[in-house]
Amino acid sequence: MEAMDFFRMSEGHWVSQRTTHHLAMRRTELGQLEINASVLEAASPKVAEICEMHDVSPERAIGGAAVSWQGSMQWDEEGQKQEGATVLVLIPDTEDSTSGQLLREKGYAETSPVIGRYQVDEQDGLILTTDYSTMSSVERFWFPNEFTRIRTSTVIGLSNTASFCVETRMDRDTEAGGQPASSPPATLSTAHYSVLGW
Repeated sequence: MEAMDFFRMSEGHWVSQRTTHHLAMRRTELGQLEINASVLEAASPKVAEICEMHDVSPERAIGGAAVSWQGSMQWDEEGQKQEGATVLVLIPDTEDSTSGQLLREKGYAETSPVIGRYQVDEQDGLILTTDYSTMSSVERFWFPNEFTRIRTSTVIGLSNTASFCVETRMDRDTEAGGQPASSPPATLSTAHYSVLGW
């Protein structure tokens, strides 16, 4: 699998159930987000815009994705929403495009443009590594099936957190009753949270 294959599999509308463990406070927080993702081909003007933002030639890009999200976490104040959007662009190291630079319009841990790294591992998981000015993050995504995406992430620095997400596709064929074939559990306990040894 190549990184753009992963982006194409991720295209659509998802519901993400997240368990976040705040390491310093030794407390766990639950939340739910709705995520929308669309693929950007290499010739997209938005891909060129992000490349120029980072002083990278657009000719090196193989494509990217536009992602938006909204939802809430357990500790949010009443009425407060978690929402945002960003664009990701892939700049491969070599022609096989399984690893390279990841250009972000906005970072995951800091809301400024940033360049990270991506790699498709031997288990067809996509690993995203980003170093910010005050912290660093590592995320890994993989698909147990076409309706389910799993994501783990760690953020180390000013914010020390580890998260585990089960993301369910909501925009393709469903079983009787309108639920996806692989619906996640209603809640996630701390037993489900895991940190990989990256």
